[in-house]
Amino acid sequence: MTFSTKIRQFAQKEDGTILVFWAMALVVVLGFVALSLDVGRLATTQSELQSFADHVALAAAGELDGQNDAITRATAAAANLITDTQTYGNGGQTLGGSADYTLDFYATLPGNDATALPSPNPSPPQPEDAVYVQVTVNPKTVDFPFGSLLSTLLGGTTVTPSTSASAVAGFTQYACDIAPMMFCIPDPTFDASDPARVGDMIRLRSGGQGAAWGPGNFGFLDPTQVIDANGNCASVPSGPQKLACVLAAAGSITQCVAQRGVDTEPGQKVGITNVSLNMRFDMWPQSMHNKEMIDPVFAPAPNVIKGVKAKGGACKWNGSDPTGDTAALPRDDCFPGCAPYGDGNWSGGRTDPVNGYVAKNYGGNDPHLTASTRYEYYLAEIAAAGGPFSTSSILNSPPLSETGRRMCSPNQYPDPERRVMIIAGVNCDPLNGGMTINGNTVGVPVKQFVKVFITEPVQDNGASPAALDMYVEVIGSAHSGSSGGNSGVIHDVVQLYR
Repeated sequence: MTFSTKIRQFAQKEDGTILVFWAMALVVVLGFVALSLDVGRLATTQSELQSFADHVALAAAGELDGQNDAITRATAAAANLITDTQTYGNGGQTLGGSADYTLDFYATLPGNDATALPSPNPSPPQPEDAVYVQVTVNPKTVDFPFGSLLSTLLGGTTVTPSTSASAVAGFTQYACDIAPMMFCIPDPTFDASDPARVGDMIRLRSGGQGAAWGPGNFGFLDPTQVIDANGNCASVPSGPQKLACVLAAAGSITQCVAQRGVDTEPGQKVGITNVSLNMRFDMWPQSMHNKEMIDPVFAPAPNVIKGVKAKGGACKWNGSDPTGDTAALPRDDCFPGCAPYGDGNWSGGRTDPVNGYVAKNYGGNDPHLTASTRYEYYLAEIAAAGGPFSTSSILNSPPLSETGRRMCSPNQYPDPERRVMIIAGVNCDPLNGGMTINGNTVGVPVKQFVKVFITEPVQDNGASPAALDMYVEVIGSAHSGSSGGNSGVIHDVVQLYR
């Protein structure tokens, strides 16, 4: 058999042909497997960067509480609180610190999530207005060893794709079940959590519809915005009656109110008098004698020492007179000259040997020397008399005009915070970052929710609408988790938006 014949026979044989196709297919399959490993490295890196971006955004957003140092604190929190790792990207594996991302702050977000936020932000907000933060993680290049090999075999170049991640988070504080009230803070730096402020007295005076309000003026929040539709005042007709009910009732009164914008109403409103607020002191006008007085929703506080008694009957408050033998908690010694904001010094009114609180109520022997604020003294009196559930007299030796417990209502509210309110502190100075408030104003940002203690019955000048004076002591800032009694509760909500 000639050589040429052998060649023709070999060419005509089909044995083993499938091996050729199998070899070619194997190359393709192995190529796809290799590429899938490369793509997996890229996907893993992107996932790791996204997790890092989410956590940094949440950490930064948690500091955007409307204070003038909010952005500074947010930047520090992002840099110092969050560390993470990435596996396949170029550079170091550790993620953490401002070198790995950029931050941009915004006051609002576009209505459509598909609309990209600019970075850097061409119009960054003031710290007080910063609500949202966008975190953009620096891109990481991921090596594609198999893809680069294939590209080289095909005459291409090395493949090194990059990936990044971004996240947007925001902060909102909600005050729930609080008194629908606001007041003008003394200045933009006011901080009720400052220990130097705790114990200070404020004279809150109702603001009307006329001139712009100043420090110490107070008003109400729009009932349609805050009333709890299923709460204790839900069945009361809308208008002044409903607002009066909410000011008087205990618990389940208002919905949650966002710090970023409340709607205000005047403090001088027809139908709103001191009656609603003074139910906490067991003071009942004749018009409410047979209804609210017996309703546990309006029960007075477990300590109602007030230094006054009713004209015309023991439980029919058509005016009042001093008892002569008891006294309300005193005002700051600097009042009235320093009103509306005092300095927390009330030692003179406490220890005056003739008319002081201790002289009148305890015969000159102070039983609660360690109590430094009026609220602490109030709580100490309750504790000494057996606690808030006890009805034992607080003032009983010698017998005085007041016992310190309720003497008219058949009910006694067991929570001492019945005389505590959480109210919205608002910056009313437009020249220092605030808003002009003169009655009905929409979308007012709350500087801080402030927890205050009502030290004495609210005064009413008898006009229509009535002008009210309320004396309160600062307990502190109503931070998230700091409240939970009758006065309301604060929630800090930090969430991802993108």
